[in-house]
Amino acid sequence: MPITIRIPPPLRKYTDGADIVEATARDLGELFEGLDQKFPGIKKVLCAEDGTPQRFLNIYVNEEDIRFLGGVQYNFQDGDEVLLIPAIAGGTAVEATKFLQDGYR
Repeated sequence: MPITIRIPPPLRKYTDGADIVEATARDLGELFEGLDQKFPGIKKVLCAEDGTPQRFLNIYVNEEDIRFLGGVQYNFQDGDEVLLIPAIAGGTAVEATKFLQDGYR
């Protein structure tokens, strides 16, 4: 099932600069595998060895936190939009505001 994955700036170094990636995946495991096939090495940034998302990675499906949709058990639907957001710490309030305004696009 085709889904759209939005890649924020901090993760684009792993996707050769791509901000949007189209994929076919039933669940997070398939999503991580598919992304790693397109962009070798990204999987270890996104998930632990057991396939669970890294602690610092927030995942939204159609603007809803995936944890409230069933977490790793969630099955993607045709047309879902997935947003991968790494938690960011440090910096200044101005930098954080700029990222929130510009970083998700």
